[in-house]
Amino acid sequence: MEETLSYESAYNELAEISHEIETESVSVDVLAEKVKRASFLINFCQTKLKSTETEVNKIIAQMEKSNGK
Repeated sequence: MEETLSYESAYNELAEISHEIETESVSVDVLAEKVKRASFLINFCQTKLKSTETEVNKIIAQMEKSNGK
């Protein structure tokens, strides 16, 4: 099953997992699963941010080029 995930939903889920771990409300039985999911979400968010930064920089460069700068 392919997962469709937005940056916002990944960030919110990561914040929820972080809160659960910090408040010790996560069972030891599922802690490893939560940490694994958090790792995935961190990687996803970092990749999304880098991709967006690259795209924005390209757009800015094109705008500068078309304005003769």
